[in-house]
Amino acid sequence: MAIDARAAGRSLWSMPALVIIAVALTLALTAGPILLAGANPLEAYGEYLVVPLTSRYTLLEVLVASTPLLFTGAAVGIAFRAGYWNIGAEGQLLLGAIAAAGIGQATGDLPSPVALTLMVAGGAAAGAAWAVVPALLRVRFRIDEVVTTLLLNPVALLLVNGLLQGPWRDPISGFPESPRIVTTAELPQLVERSRLHGGFVLALLIIIAAWYVLARTPAGLRLRAAGLSPHAARFAGIDVPRTLLRAALVSGAIAGIAGMSEVAGIQYRLTSGLSAGYGYTGIVVATLGALSMPGIALAALFLGDLTVGASSAGRALAIPSQLGAVVQGTLLLVTIGLLAVRRNRLSRAVEPAAGEVVVAVEQVPGAELPPAATAIDEAGELEVDGRPEANER
Repeated sequence: MAIDARAAGRSLWSMPALVIIAVALTLALTAGPILLAGANPLEAYGEYLVVPLTSRYTLLEVLVASTPLLFTGAAVGIAFRAGYWNIGAEGQLLLGAIAAAGIGQATGDLPSPVALTLMVAGGAAAGAAWAVVPALLRVRFRIDEVVTTLLLNPVALLLVNGLLQGPWRDPISGFPESPRIVTTAELPQLVERSRLHGGFVLALLIIIAAWYVLARTPAGLRLRAAGLSPHAARFAGIDVPRTLLRAALVSGAIAGIAGMSEVAGIQYRLTSGLSAGYGYTGIVVATLGALSMPGIALAALFLGDLTVGASSAGRALAIPSQLGAVVQGTLLLVTIGLLAVRRNRLSRAVEPAAGEVVVAVEQVPGAELPPAATAIDEAGELEVDGRPEANER
């Protein structure tokens, strides 16, 4: 009977259903601002979501717009899965861009594979280095990483502007932008006469690798367990602080690679407007994708479609292009609200009878976990004695 109740609860609050509900509620809530702007909501949604997919150029632009979101969505998703609330992907992206721009100017006559490898490594190292201080403050002193990672974002932007107004100002044009990187340090173009570049393939490879690690390896099991319930994870013998630190560094590294991708694939130099808030939008992507890598990939493509569509809707319907950001923000809030309701409903779906104890242990080949009354079910919920365990710090 308890199993039937839990199955019914999960079918009503499954992640695919939740995403559909979130999108539908977002469209309903944002119809008002669109009407106030003087446009028909149905026509606006058509411009936002359908029109970008109707031509080769706009479809490729959707993939271009999705590329940085794939990186930052994966970065945020990995950190959030571990229970580390990294709000600093924007700053980590900018540090990765700084490193990539510097390396790209200095590679000289190195072969393109070598130059690009150095840029990827430099971007990842810079992003991870920017993430290490908040991570250490969290694991050593339990200082809230939401505050520390967020406050480092404007510091990173100030560092970018300081470089561009000073030693890296282009000596030829005099504009506040760095000199162009060498040609061999540029990411290859994937489709002729388009802006789609090799960063898109690199982002997909990172998404696939992250999915495999999280879903199929002992390290992924430990990371998910630490995020879902640190107390139960410690009971199972997991070193939670070390797991959080590793997740934070990997998250920062991926965000840094996002900055490298923008430098080597789009801008070819460091500019103050290199990121259109991609680190913050990555939080929307990760949340809408329910912190799963396939979901993050779909959410990034959806928001890339929305970004391109917002620009075309502004021209076609004479409405502010900023309405696209309103839709994104509403989608984030609605998704967070539904996730909170889902967790509350699932935690109340089963009330075991007095004296009833249910033990489940997930078997993962090679996992160094001692037997414990702990399991991670198919929905990603941590169970202790058969009951979903609430996430805790």
